[in-house]
Amino acid sequence: MTYRKFKADFLFTGEGFAREDSVLVTTDDGRVQDVIPAAAAGEDVAYYPGVLSPGFVNCHCHLELSHMRGVVPEATGLVEFLSTVIRGRGVENPEAIAGAIAAGEEEMLVGGIVAVGDICNTADTLEQKRKGRLHYYNFIETIGFIEGGAQLRFDHSRRVLADFGDGVIVPHAPYSVSPALFRMIAEQAGGRVLTIHNQESEAENAFLLVGKGEFLRLYAALGLDVSFFEGTGVRSLESWLAYFDPAQPVIAVHNVATREEDLRMARGYNLRYCLCPNANLYIGRQLPDVELLVRSGCFIVVGTDSLASNHGLSILEELKTLQLAFPGLETSILLQWATLNGALALGMEQQLGSFAPGKRPGVVLIEGVEGGRLGGASVKRLI
Repeated sequence: MTYRKFKADFLFTGEGFAREDSVLVTTDDGRVQDVIPAAAAGEDVAYYPGVLSPGFVNCHCHLELSHMRGVVPEATGLVEFLSTVIRGRGVENPEAIAGAIAAGEEEMLVGGIVAVGDICNTADTLEQKRKGRLHYYNFIETIGFIEGGAQLRFDHSRRVLADFGDGVIVPHAPYSVSPALFRMIAEQAGGRVLTIHNQESEAENAFLLVGKGEFLRLYAALGLDVSFFEGTGVRSLESWLAYFDPAQPVIAVHNVATREEDLRMARGYNLRYCLCPNANLYIGRQLPDVELLVRSGCFIVVGTDSLASNHGLSILEELKTLQLAFPGLETSILLQWATLNGALALGMEQQLGSFAPGKRPGVVLIEGVEGGRLGGASVKRLI
C-alpha cells in the first residue's frame, strides 16, 4: 500500500490545530492513517503553503433550487423572497434544472465540501446524487399549513422519500406546517436528525405569537385563508419545539430572530443551530446574534442555503462573512463548525469531519490565511 503525506503551515484536525511540524498521512484514496511529527514521517512529504483541513460539511442546502441563481432580487425581505421562490419553482425545463443541479454540486465539490444536508421537495436531485460524488443526508421537506390537507401533504413527501430510498421527512417552517402535519413528522422521525427553518425574521415570531403581521401577505398571495389562525401565544421556536421529544436531534436553520429568551426555553432539547449568513444578508440584510449563540454554549454548524438566496455554494465564504461580522470568532472555531460539528450534526462523524485514523474526510487546502484570519482566503480540494 502506498501513502500520501501532507504538511502545511498549519494543520487543522477537525478539533483544533495540530502541533507545529505535524504531517497528515493517508492512503491513496484518502483514508487517514495518522497525524505524526515531521521527524517521523520520512521522505516524500508534500508541503502546501496554507492550512490543511478536513473537507467541509454543508448542513443546509437546497440543491434543487440551483436553477434560480440570480432570479430573486436581494434585500426584499423574507415574505417577498418566499413569494418569488414559490412563483419561480419549476419554471425552467427539466434539462435546465438538471444542468443547474450538476453545476451546483460541482461548485460544492471544488469548494472543498464533502457532505451536504440537502432539502428535497422533489426528486429532481436524485440522478445527480446517484453518481456518489458527495455524501448527502436527504431532508424530504413537507409543507402544509391547512390542517385538513395534512395527510395529503405527508403522503406526497413519503412518495418523494421512496424515490430517494433514504432520508427523513422534515417540516419546512413553523408558519407553513399544521399541527397535524407536525405530529406526523414527529411520529416517523425515529430519532433520525430532522431540520427546520427557524426564526428567519421577527415577522415570523409575530405571526406565530398572535397570528398577525407581514406574513398575512404571503398567505394572501398564495390564496390561502388563514383567518382561523389566532397565534400560539409563544414565539416561533417554542411553537414548534413542543411537538418533539427533547432527545430528538433537530438542526434549526437561520435563527436570525432567535433571542436569549428562546435559548433559555430550549435548554434541554437536542438542537443544533445552523448559520447561513450570506443567505441572511441576501434576503434581509440581517445576521443572527452569533455572539449570543456562542455565549449560550449552542452547538453551531454552517450551511449555504440555496442559489436562490446566495451568490454561491461555498462554506469558506460563509466562514469569511461570519468572521468579518464577528471579529472575535477564531478561525479554529469556525473550521470546527464547518467540519467536525457538521459531521456530528448529520450523523456522519464515523466517516467525516476530522483527521482521525480510519476516516475518509477529504483533505482541503485553505490558502491566503493571513494573521490567522480568513478574509483573503481561498480553498483548494486535494482529496
